[in-house]
Amino acid sequence: MRTTTKDKLTPKEEELMQLLWNHGPILISKLVELYPDPKPHVNTVSTVVRRLEAKGFVDHSESAGAFLYFAKVEKEYFRNRSFGNFIKNYFGGSYYGAVSALVAEDKISADELKELLRLVENKGK
Repeated sequence: MRTTTKDKLTPKEEELMQLLWNHGPILISKLVELYPDPKPHVNTVSTVVRRLEAKGFVDHSESAGAFLYFAKVEKEYFRNRSFGNFIKNYFGGSYYGAVSALVAEDKISADELKELLRLVENKGK
């Protein structure tokens, strides 16, 4: 799947999607309460939700005259795409380069690398 501007999330959209994945379906007013201080205005959150609906990532249902918003796409969809784009943009598409950088910066231990190797070796079994 090719990534288009429509597929990308702005930082504000990503933050709101995280809230929907963790707490949805939810009212806009309840979403606002979940934000850290200083909380955004309800109109700001509503605008971001409408943008995400237009992109097809969020939908809503009506309950007792109120709209409950929820994510239409799984978190894994964005995680996989975002990670792939990160590797492409910062490591020339080399996952080896990314892991090497983690080793060089002491961000991953030898035990963690051994566990990764075990996972790779057992993947096809």
